[in-house]
Amino acid sequence: MNCLLIEDEPLAMLRLKAYVQRVPFLTLSHAIDNGLEAIPILQREPIDLVFLDIEMDGFSGIQLLEALPKRPAVILTTAFDQYALKAFDLQVVDYLLKPYTFDRFLQAVTRAQEGVKTAPIENHPPFLFVKTEYRLQKVAFDDILYIEGMRDYRRIHLRTEKIMTLETFGDLERCLPRHRFCRVHKSWLVALDKIESIERDRITIQQALIPVSDTYRARFYQLIGRAS
Repeated sequence: MNCLLIEDEPLAMLRLKAYVQRVPFLTLSHAIDNGLEAIPILQREPIDLVFLDIEMDGFSGIQLLEALPKRPAVILTTAFDQYALKAFDLQVVDYLLKPYTFDRFLQAVTRAQEGVKTAPIENHPPFLFVKTEYRLQKVAFDDILYIEGMRDYRRIHLRTEKIMTLETFGDLERCLPRHRFCRVHKSWLVALDKIESIERDRITIQQALIPVSDTYRARFYQLIGRAS
């Protein structure tokens, strides 16, 4: 689960980061100290879970929740208990009173994970259309081996052919299921089920050797269920 931390107390943020790093199924995406900065992040990035302080200068956690028409799972973190009823009216996952222990934190994030697992799955078609030359070409997810960046172009390597497109990696990632595909390098994105082996941070898919860079290493190994 990709996490966004919103906390304006430095010591509380340090503790929260340390707790997140101890949980194998959590990945820290951003750590910020105000609610306003969270809005563009939530609009453009796939965030699964938000840890949200309530009393912050200028824009409170409650105001942020009320401003978001669609939001991921939220766990509130606060030193005050008077917001509990309002928080649960807003359907947060849990309400952590500071100072909370790691065991209490783990209970909350496990509840959030179970909620994601039991949430209804949207019926996305198992393909996407990519622009190539003067047409849109249908590409089945099952046929994708990996995607290679080549300056302004992306080369999509399929089972039986290769397709060149001007679509960006960001555009492609938004269309591909996150549990099946992973960016592993600024120039490479792979289909996880097509990986044959991994050795010294190099992925083998058919005859290709694909590097795993520092930027993407943690999420990649988390997705395949292995420590980096």
